[in-house]
Amino acid sequence: MHATIGGESLLVAFLIWIVVGAIIGWLAGLLVQGGGFGFFADALIGIFGSVVAGWLFPTLGIPLGGGLIGSILASVVGAVIVIVVIRLIRRL
Repeated sequence: MHATIGGESLLVAFLIWIVVGAIIGWLAGLLVQGGGFGFFADALIGIFGSVVAGWLFPTLGIPLGGGLIGSILASVVGAVIVIVVIRLIRRL
């Protein structure tokens, strides 16, 4: 087993990233009243929410923790923030 990122490994990593992002976006959609935006939009929101959480929490001095559960929870919180911002912008 080698750790290089080749064509198939990159494709699998990308698919996993989309599926996990979709799950996170879906969970965030459940937490925010009004539901989600559909599979692809939820995936993008979940991925973007992970990026937001990865930047925001350390900036505020809030530790994310080192485990998978902490990362997932932080990503869901980030996705909720993204959904709230999207809905605020849509109301303008």
